[in-house]
Amino acid sequence: MQQRRPNQIITLVKKEILLEIRQQYTFYGIILYVAYTLFVIFLSMGQPEDKIWNALFWIVQLFVCVNAVAKSFLAESKGRMLYFFTISGARDFILSKIIFNLLLMLTMSMVSLLLFILLLDNPLNNVPMFIGITCLGGCSISLVFTFLAAIAAKAQQQAALMAIMGFPIIIPQLLLLMKIATPAFSSVVQEGWWQMIGLLVVLDAMVVLLSFILFPFLWKD
Repeated sequence: MQQRRPNQIITLVKKEILLEIRQQYTFYGIILYVAYTLFVIFLSMGQPEDKIWNALFWIVQLFVCVNAVAKSFLAESKGRMLYFFTISGARDFILSKIIFNLLLMLTMSMVSLLLFILLLDNPLNNVPMFIGITCLGGCSISLVFTFLAAIAAKAQQQAALMAIMGFPIIIPQLLLLMKIATPAFSSVVQEGWWQMIGLLVVLDAMVVLLSFILFPFLWKD
């Protein structure tokens, strides 16, 4: 007798968390990557201007997501995937991946923000606002790359396909996040700020919807 759907999803999320805790190389590897990157930036330019600080933060988030989130499907063997599909549905599986990757990316985004503040000073005028935007941006980037990783995992050259599909899609999103984060560096909120937030949320909802619709067809074989 199969478990009810919420229990299946929770079980799969717990599985992902336990694997990450046991391996740990992804978490510590990304922390070292961010720390080394920021140290080199500090040595080369010192304290960057607000716009450069903002741009660097989101660019680093992009590569953090590529290294942390995008590899989630690549670690799954075909036999393991078949086993998961026999005990749960495809939509349960993709939802568990989405939830775990959101949690992982939120954690990595907060760690990255802390390292940015420690190593490159704190130019933020409104820290709580930037933390909220960081959470929203981390979720958005995570959703995109989770969806792309699910598609790329069926191909032979996963890394190349991720880069080809991912960067044209994520660049407009990064530019949007940079604009949304700009008011956190000053006390002025530009016109249309809430509309940009709404646009980002709509894009996230579309990615989740596409994942639910397409994933069962991509993996049914």
